[in-house]
Amino acid sequence: MAAVSGDSRRNHAAGTPRSQHILVDVWHVDMHPILDFNEMEILDWTDLEVAVAERLSKKTCHAASSTSTITPGPDVWADLLDSLLHQIVALLNSFQDLLAFIGTCRSWRAALSSLPPAFSFNFPPLHLQTDMNYPHPRRNYIKYSHLSHLKWKLTDPAKQTSSLCCSPSQNLRDRMCYLGCSFGYLIFSSLEQCVLVDVYSSAVVRPPKFKSTGNHELYYGILVASLNSPNSQLLLCSRTSMFQWQVGTDSWLEHPFCGERILQIVFFRGEIFAMDFLERLHRIRLVPQLIVQEVAVVWGEDMVVGLNFKPWLVVCSDMLLLVDLSVDIDALSGFSGTFKVFRLDFSVEPAKWVKVENLGNSALFVSLDRRNPTFSSMNPERWGGKSNCVYVAGAGSSEDSNEAWTVVELGQEVPSTALCSTYSPMPIQTPSGHGNHPQNMWVLPSFVYGVEQ
Repeated sequence: MAAVSGDSRRNHAAGTPRSQHILVDVWHVDMHPILDFNEMEILDWTDLEVAVAERLSKKTCHAASSTSTITPGPDVWADLLDSLLHQIVALLNSFQDLLAFIGTCRSWRAALSSLPPAFSFNFPPLHLQTDMNYPHPRRNYIKYSHLSHLKWKLTDPAKQTSSLCCSPSQNLRDRMCYLGCSFGYLIFSSLEQCVLVDVYSSAVVRPPKFKSTGNHELYYGILVASLNSPNSQLLLCSRTSMFQWQVGTDSWLEHPFCGERILQIVFFRGEIFAMDFLERLHRIRLVPQLIVQEVAVVWGEDMVVGLNFKPWLVVCSDMLLLVDLSVDIDALSGFSGTFKVFRLDFSVEPAKWVKVENLGNSALFVSLDRRNPTFSSMNPERWGGKSNCVYVAGAGSSEDSNEAWTVVELGQEVPSTALCSTYSPMPIQTPSGHGNHPQNMWVLPSFVYGVEQ
């Protein structure tokens, strides 16, 4: 279910201009399909998303008719070339602007799905703040918990006056462990079942059940493409195997895996890269069969990575970056740390990590759990952000933290409050970078990812 925060209601009641009503009402879009691939009931995701656009289109048309008696015919807007619409998308400065864009008409919504894979939005990701009300005094140490206790709030950093409160679309009594977030879906698993929950619509996807006895060791899950992509697959990692599900099929493939545990997986230049817990880089190939191959990488002399906590991989424009958080512990002053950034130079062989002194007009977005997606934003001043900064999804709970996220300029000291976990007063819950429950993170909704991506 979804609800609008108090700020949105106050704006609505105070007589917000109709154009703003459109954006506020977007948060109320309610679509909660339940997908159960065990029963092979596969929903056409394009139809689902178009239904949202049609609802928004009616609101937009109503607003236009009330403010002007002369408006262009619908064919004028619907017949614009995709190349022109893509240029318009590149000018949008917030997620709510994007919602207004897809609400114009069906063809504009379709243009979003045809964005090229290398396209980069100019607005920031949404901040997802979790609220897992698990009624147990030792909830930090419980691996499996009921999804019915899970709630979260989405906030647009570019327009923070309203937010969307969400929870799973059905009363899920499943006891699940968190595996990660990918292409707009939270991924959970139990001993025999995997569940995906859409962060924006709360739609639930149930892949087929497992038939292996080793799935109780699962610790990581990730989609390799959006669910509406013909090549979409779900990968689940355990200590002994990697499980592969082609979306739409009724079975899993199990591949033996004896390597080190995987810390994070990212997509760069059409390839899948993974970093393990020893900070070694790997390529993951899916065809003709699933293969994990280590990439030869030279570490610079000025790199001291993972001394206290594991690093992040972030794709920024045409660069693959490694973000390291070095933390010092002092008995008097407590915890302090600084971010260091390195880029992988593929022009030499073997490839080499090279220190980045300044991010230029870019900003990076990370969260404490390395299985959550990372993002970058070009020219963040366009939406009120800051360049050469790292945005850390808020680590503190809503009760003990005044800020939903922390902004740290590269090279400056990270505030100690940004190092504390939602579920523990100690820094970053565990040095491993993985946790049993979803923590605050940065996300983009599933419908943002085009079919070709």
